Amino acid sequence: MMKNHFKIHFFVGILLTVLIFLTGNELYASKRYNADDYLVIASEEVRKDKSWYTVVQELQKKHQAGALFYNEHPEELLPELKEIRPRYVAIVEKPEQLNRDFIIRVHQLSRKIDEDIFADFLWGVITGYDAGSALKMVNNSTEPFVIRDAVASITELKSAKWFDRYGWVDDHQKGLWGEKQEKGGKIETDRIDEKEVLKKFTDLYEKYRPDLVVTAAHATEKNLEMPFSLGNIKSRDGVLYAEDRFTKDTWPLVESGKRKVYFAVGNCLIGNIDNTKESMAVAWMNSGNAATMIGYTVLTWHGRNGWGGLKYWLTTPGRYTLAEAVYLNQQDFLHQQGQWNPVFLTENYPHQKDFNKGWKEATDRLSEALGDKPTKDQLGFWHDRDVLAYYGDPKWDVRLQEIEQEKDFTIRYKKNKGRIKVIIKTKRNFNLNRMKGDGFKEEHVLDLPFSCFFPERLNNPRLAPGQIWNAAIDENFLLLYDPSFVPGKSYTVILDTDD
Repeated sequence: MMKNHFKIHFFVGILLTVLIFLTGNELYASKRYNADDYLVIASEEVRKDKSWYTVVQELQKKHQAGALFYNEHPEELLPELKEIRPRYVAIVEKPEQLNRDFIIRVHQLSRKIDEDIFADFLWGVITGYDAGSALKMVNNSTEPFVIRDAVASITELKSAKWFDRYGWVDDHQKGLWGEKQEKGGKIETDRIDEKEVLKKFTDLYEKYRPDLVVTAAHATEKNLEMPFSLGNIKSRDGVLYAEDRFTKDTWPLVESGKRKVYFAVGNCLIGNIDNTKESMAVAWMNSGNAATMIGYTVLTWHGRNGWGGLKYWLTTPGRYTLAEAVYLNQQDFLHQQGQWNPVFLTENYPHQKDFNKGWKEATDRLSEALGDKPTKDQLGFWHDRDVLAYYGDPKWDVRLQEIEQEKDFTIRYKKNKGRIKVIIKTKRNFNLNRMKGDGFKEEHVLDLPFSCFFPERLNNPRLAPGQIWNAAIDENFLLLYDPSFVPGKSYTVILDTDD
């Protein structure tokens, strides 16, 4: 929880002077400056490179933000972060400095601002094949964006209810594919020979000019496989191309030029830039024009971090930005780990190149700490805790379309001095099962709690005396577990704060 909240509007002049004098860091000073909302951090190498430093400056102007600089890793800035307490952090870094451990350490840094178990800011890494590519990410995520057209290599989105147009190749039935050609249109499916799957995916990619791409097959830092390993998407010189598994023919992905989101929800390793701009992640941000990309930096098997983030985004479409959905999922499964045992949060999973060796060590360590063999979920949650990379501006307003018939509850906030009332009103068509996720991907993510992302950060919120909700609360969010909401009712959660 936030203790002794830093009153930025009163102390901003002192903070500017002290930080500049003591650390040499630069803060973007203007009348609209609001460090406790958004902060840009970058390496000294970025600051010394004129073209890359432009990326920092553009983010500062865009968000009226401060900027701080580190030598090796953002965790060097922990004292300043504790003082400023930003709600959003953008990290500008060259791809040569980004790898699995960098991402893991940023996750851990985000939880060190105060003494609770939750992440205290939403963050994203801004990078690219070169400075121009990174700047394109910044510019592409300036205006709000509503997802309308999508392409995927998974079966879970085949209802296509979130999209006007949609095409997919299936990862449960070999050779199955389908499409929805227009808003309100019929979903049509067909089968093709397995040798045609890669070509079908790239044809759909060209046809539907997707705002969103979702994949979940085998992958590495150098390739993305189609389901059942039926061909590859690869990269060369920052450009994506297809390679036929059977003929070895290659062809480029035909790009629309539109900005997009790439959510590699279940792929191994594709989010790991691995200290080189010649990686799949960088190519998706470069030639693929992904203003946001989400992907794993390790071999993945359980998938709670990726599939959970997607489930939060899909469950109440239009309610959350993508960054908010990913953030809420991560706080949810941090809370669950904390309920199991503190070891899940105080110790780090032993990620190794040899997956089986790491698995065995993790199992042994948890067995000793818990006094019993860990469950699949316990191992999987721990494995997934810090390994999902978020590339892009964490404050970008990118959302799914609202589905009118699923807008079945509202949330209002009433504030009076140090007390906040969160008023949840269900409509007559309210569906509790839908709020919980409607059974989506239950092998990875079970029922979701009721969730809300506060419109502004609160100062040390907690349940008021007499409130008996089963809740997880922090300055940015509220989660209610096992809510027994019914249609046509109003529910009020009362919070006290230090304001």
